[in-house]
Amino acid sequence: MAVQGVVDQVRHLAEHILPALCIAEYFEKSNFLDANCFKILLSKALGYGIVVGSSIVKVPQILKLYGSKSGAGISLFSLYLELFAITTTLAYSLNYKFPFSAWGESLFLLLETAIIVVMVLMYRGKNLHAITYLVTQISIVALLLSGLVPEKVLKIMQASQMVVVLMSKLIQIVENKKNNSTGQLSALTVGLLFAGSVARIFTSVQETGDALVVLTYIVSSLANGILCAQIIYYWNTPAKGKKVYKKDKKQ
Repeated sequence: MAVQGVVDQVRHLAEHILPALCIAEYFEKSNFLDANCFKILLSKALGYGIVVGSSIVKVPQILKLYGSKSGAGISLFSLYLELFAITTTLAYSLNYKFPFSAWGESLFLLLETAIIVVMVLMYRGKNLHAITYLVTQISIVALLLSGLVPEKVLKIMQASQMVVVLMSKLIQIVENKKNNSTGQLSALTVGLLFAGSVARIFTSVQETGDALVVLTYIVSSLANGILCAQIIYYWNTPAKGKKVYKKDKKQ
C-alpha cells in the first residue's frame, strides 16, 4: 500500500509535466523505453533543472562584487544588452505561452542581472544612475508584459536577440582581452551560464520548436564558451590597464 501511494503521488506530479501519452506508457503499460517519451522527460528534467539552477547562477557573481566592493572589469553596456535579451525572451515566451520549463530561468536571470547592474553603478559612485536604471528597467518590463506591445514587434525583438546576445558577450570578451584579465567576473557563474545555454538548445528544440529561440541559444553557447576559455587562460594573470573608479578604490 505504501509503495502504491508513492507511485500515485509520482503519477500525480508527472501529470502536470508530461503529456497523457507518456503517462499511459510509464504508469499503465510500464514501458520505460519509449524513445519519444524519454526525450520529453529528459527535456523537462533539464528545463526545470535550468530554472532551479538559474535562481542562484549569478549569486557567485553578486557575492564576488560585494566582497570586492568593486565593479572593475565588468562591462555595463554588455549587461544592458544581456538584459534586453533576457527581457525579450521573457515577453516572447509568455506571449506564445511556452511551458514554464522552457523560459523560467529568464525571470531569475532578469532579477539577478539587474542587481549586478545596480551594484556596479553604486560601486562606481553613480547612485543616481542606479536609481534611474531601476525605474527604467521596471517600466520596460511592465510595458512588454502588459500585452500592449504588438506581436510583430516581439518577433522583431526576438529575431534581433542573436545579434544582441553576441554583441553583449563580445563586448565583455574584448574588455577581458584589453585588460588581460577577467576582472571581477565569476568563473562559477560563467561556467553555469555556459552549461545552461548548451542544455537549452536541446530543451528549446523539444519544447518550443521555435528556430529563433534555438539559434539564440546556439549563439549564446558559443559566446559563453569563449568567456569560459578566457577565464581559464587569464586565471593567474594580473589585470593591466584596469579602469579604477572612485568607489572601487580601497579605503
